[in-house]
Amino acid sequence: MNEKTALAVRHHTNGNPLDVLVVEPMPVPEPGPGEVVVALRCAVINPSDMGMIGGSYGRLRALPAIAGREGVGEVVEIGKGVTEVKVGTKVRFPEEPGVWREAGTFAAKDLFVIPDDVPVDQSAMAFVNGLTAYMLLETFAADLKPGDWVVQNAASSALGFAVTQLCRARGLRTLDVVRDLRWENPLKEAGADAVVAEEPDYSKNIKAITGGARVALGINTVGGESVIRMIKGMSDAGTVVTLGGAATEAVRFPTRFLIFNDLRLRGFWMDKWTRTHTPEEYKEAMTGVFQLMAAGVLKMPVEKVYPLAQVKEAVARNLEKGRSGKILLVGDWNV
Repeated sequence: MNEKTALAVRHHTNGNPLDVLVVEPMPVPEPGPGEVVVALRCAVINPSDMGMIGGSYGRLRALPAIAGREGVGEVVEIGKGVTEVKVGTKVRFPEEPGVWREAGTFAAKDLFVIPDDVPVDQSAMAFVNGLTAYMLLETFAADLKPGDWVVQNAASSALGFAVTQLCRARGLRTLDVVRDLRWENPLKEAGADAVVAEEPDYSKNIKAITGGARVALGINTVGGESVIRMIKGMSDAGTVVTLGGAATEAVRFPTRFLIFNDLRLRGFWMDKWTRTHTPEEYKEAMTGVFQLMAAGVLKMPVEKVYPLAQVKEAVARNLEKGRSGKILLVGDWNV
């Protein structure tokens, strides 16, 4: 019997993704007892993928490594004794040892089943940005009241769209800060109450924008001067949560606002949340995300879909400015 193989996107060193990524065949073992073969149907390119490939992320894989953290696959072959899934079941493509590959063989008991009523492209984006937005608000917005405001920078990102939509569902109002106002209409359609350009003096206008209502939560994924502007617009006893640093500058918090405005400065890392909570808690959170996706409450934009073999073209586009949504990778491998 000829051994089955499938293409995988790997890197043998850390570095610029366009320099170090290679597409090469890897074996797909026959499923043993309790095992299944899962074929990739849709994967996502996220900033954390670039950090893992480049070597700057908080958790790195042993080299050589398969790239990618997030995606959805389909069970295409089943070993003896498998009862958890069947051929055709949609599952999360296991994050380890890497997602950007056409197929792999896994223990059936470890698979996370995707509900049938969630579109494949949206379900592929549920596990990083979808879950992050959901748990971010579950953690930091639980005590907010309808009508309170949430301000976020980099609001045109997939996470920003998710936060905007979930805030609307909670009755919270959002002030979305963007570098390019071409995002104003799409974000307002997603539920944003106000969209402003990332300019030095936007914080001076926050009271006029919000009508003096409480700006209770700030979500920072940029850092640098952007978060300083955000802090200056927060209400007393507000919370600013940092979960990214796109500006690659130190996150600096003005001392006077800590003292006189009693701001809370927090951090959030979805990876840590996942590792420190039980499988039951994780499943409960993901169930909440999928219910929102199935109801059409949560829907993240997609710009373009590339075949897995064209990963370098996909990554190049992902690294460019001016995207209108996520870049996805798809596979069509079958037994």
